Amino acid sequence: MMLAGCSADRPAAVPVAPETPPAGMQYLYGSGEASALSLQAYQALLAHVAAKVKARPADSVILAEGAGLDDPRFVPCGAKPLAAVFDVDETVMLNIGYEYHAARTGRGFDTAAWDAWERTGEAAVAPVPGADRMVRALRQMGVTVVFNTNRTAGNVEPTVRAIKAAGLGDAVHGQTLFLSGDDAMGSRKDGRRATIAARYCVIAMGGDQLGDFSDLFNGGPPVTARRAATMRPAIAQMWGNGWFVLPNPVYGSGLKGGFDEVFPLDKRWAAPADGEK
Repeated sequence: MMLAGCSADRPAAVPVAPETPPAGMQYLYGSGEASALSLQAYQALLAHVAAKVKARPADSVILAEGAGLDDPRFVPCGAKPLAAVFDVDETVMLNIGYEYHAARTGRGFDTAAWDAWERTGEAAVAPVPGADRMVRALRQMGVTVVFNTNRTAGNVEPTVRAIKAAGLGDAVHGQTLFLSGDDAMGSRKDGRRATIAARYCVIAMGGDQLGDFSDLFNGGPPVTARRAATMRPAIAQMWGNGWFVLPNPVYGSGLKGGFDEVFPLDKRWAAPADGEK
């Protein structure tokens, strides 16, 4: 059966690669501003962790089961060893090689290409600015570094190699590395976070997506409600105080919203017509 508008002898359209990388890639992978933001975030994280090492907290920064964004109760620490938990991609490791491929081909994200990247791309990664030094400093303070990523469990060995190639040291699957497929929750991370919190007193988390902190931010809230959730008093006090966000204008859950969601009606402006003051 031939679909309407198709021709048997007409080749499929080939995406046209841009002459320059997309603006988000220019910012994240090329700009001094993005580098400065990452360094700023990780310097703040180290200061936070140093204070918690000196004055051990009663609770971790991982939400307890049943907690909500309006009632953010946290997992008790007890006598568990201290840890900091990080997403990997664009949080501590830059996927420069994959994004070059995506920009050059003009195809955007492709599942098969990403799987191939996970398996073969370790030579073309780099640390997020400051991440390698931050990870070393945490370990020197006696804080275990745990990676919680949505890279797939089927590609665990190349992921371990990529993390090491980015200057982030060793990661052990099931101990300091947790992956999509480790449980039945898919890309949702709360199950893995619960496993980590059962073993460790987590005193800091870093990520580039809100889902790196709680699945409650994902799964359906409108763009405006999701943004408002980050500013609720009980949650707002977590940013820079246990939860640390890295910039990512290239991909992810933050790149959503139409005009009505991004630009409130009472904050719009149009240039005056000629002759108007």
